[in-house]
Amino acid sequence: MEVLGISVFKKEEKENRQGIKENPTNQVISPDIKSEFKIEIVSDLAHLPEFDAKQQIDVKYDLIKPYASIHIHWDEESKEVLYELIEPTLDDHEKRMLKLIEDSLKEIINISFIEVNESQKVIEYLEKNVRVLLKEFGESISDESLYKVLYYIYRNFSGLNEIEALMHDYFIEDIECNGIGTPLYIVHRKYRNLKTNIVFEDIPKLAGFVEKLAQKAGKYVSYANPLLDGRLPDGSRVNATYSTDISSRGPTFTIRKFTKEPWTPVKLLDFRTASPEMLAYLWLAIEYESNIMVIGGTGSGKTSFLNALAFFIPPAARIVSIEDTKELNLMHENWLPSVAREGVGLANMVGQKHGEVSLFDLLKESFRQRPDFVIVGEIRGAEAFVLFQGMSSGHPSFGTMHAEDVETMIRRLETEPINLSPGLVESLDVVCVMIQTKVGGQAVRRVREINEIVGVSEAQVGGAKYNTPFVRNPQTDQFFFNTKSHVFEKIVQRHGVTMEKLNNEFVLRAKLIMAMYKAKIFGFKEVQDIINAYYKTPLVVLKKFNIIG
Repeated sequence: MEVLGISVFKKEEKENRQGIKENPTNQVISPDIKSEFKIEIVSDLAHLPEFDAKQQIDVKYDLIKPYASIHIHWDEESKEVLYELIEPTLDDHEKRMLKLIEDSLKEIINISFIEVNESQKVIEYLEKNVRVLLKEFGESISDESLYKVLYYIYRNFSGLNEIEALMHDYFIEDIECNGIGTPLYIVHRKYRNLKTNIVFEDIPKLAGFVEKLAQKAGKYVSYANPLLDGRLPDGSRVNATYSTDISSRGPTFTIRKFTKEPWTPVKLLDFRTASPEMLAYLWLAIEYESNIMVIGGTGSGKTSFLNALAFFIPPAARIVSIEDTKELNLMHENWLPSVAREGVGLANMVGQKHGEVSLFDLLKESFRQRPDFVIVGEIRGAEAFVLFQGMSSGHPSFGTMHAEDVETMIRRLETEPINLSPGLVESLDVVCVMIQTKVGGQAVRRVREINEIVGVSEAQVGGAKYNTPFVRNPQTDQFFFNTKSHVFEKIVQRHGVTMEKLNNEFVLRAKLIMAMYKAKIFGFKEVQDIINAYYKTPLVVLKKFNIIG
């Protein structure tokens, strides 16, 4: 039978609607047992104070009350800042109870990889089963010990085991496991790379956890198929290896966490990632259908910046986004999100597996869906040809690409495996270069410069003429811009708007973005509503923020 979408049966009687008989007698929930175990996932952001030196760092905050908290502190012995997960300590009797209950639950229910949104119902379900089991075994345990055991039962059955608490830490960007016998590392939004006190000690346990990640992501991993690339139910991206054949320390995994709501343009201003003038310029470029590429190294914030730019797309425009792993999150109603799918079995003569839907396939189809804007999460191969063909035929498109500067980007586009002609590359209008750097000892993300493609050399691979209207000064962490814009000149020629009007709009929108920042309007919906309102009634919005009388 099924309760909350959870299948309940003995392992040897796994028969269900597919022709196997159900076994309702194994349901062990007793309705007269009152649930008392409670947990609270902490949603409020902890205040992380500034410290003059790493040696002074000493921060504590809760993640899962009252059972899991974090202590970030300087460790004198290792001479580094540590990220310490604090969970309940079990004595020998509690450990024996946990092992007994876990083994028994595995025999009567299959709850390891379910997706139930109402976690409290799962908690109640588990607690009632555990109490019945303890009664049947004739075991006695204090309420305090029982609640500690229940926390681990919930963590290991419904959650992600040792890293469950970390998955609820807003400040974590990446969780990295390099194999057995070595501590997990995390990338913290404020303190960057930190060693944790979490260690997987044996290969079977770590392999089992990688299998669990695969099932949570709806994927399959095995010795024959040892690479995992997928998306967890909360939207996090997971990449893992399964066997020692390809990783000498055993199975590995890396989880890239994303904020539930994407950073808005105003939030990027708050982070000093970009200036209001940069954002106003990009807003105009998007409104007038320019093609934009966001480039940079790994972890430089390309996708976050691309998502923020999508806020500037006109509200009624039809958007088609194409990704291999879903990361973009837009508020537009007229948005068609597409995600590539892996195939199964052996590849055919052209390298495709049965059932595979690639970025190339999705992009070809997207231009038959009459998009006003096309967004490609990351450009790596053959899909670039279709995207740039679309750009050259009048479909404004955005995307990201791994490249440190314009020359490197163009070289990648013009050589194997992409092989675009210089004429197609010239379809690109704007290139935003992202970097990860340090300011005052803190790791930050910045737009290093914005470049406008003027022309691409036919004679030299990677050669291009470009204009740079915005650039960051690394010494002062300030942004500078010049008023001469090749893209603005293109807009004047293509759309018939005067340069005077364009420059006036540029100033007004920069002031509006700054006014939103001063008013601390950072929310996903609030920012989008104001931008949408500006498209419809600009004077009303400008008057509301006292930008015009």
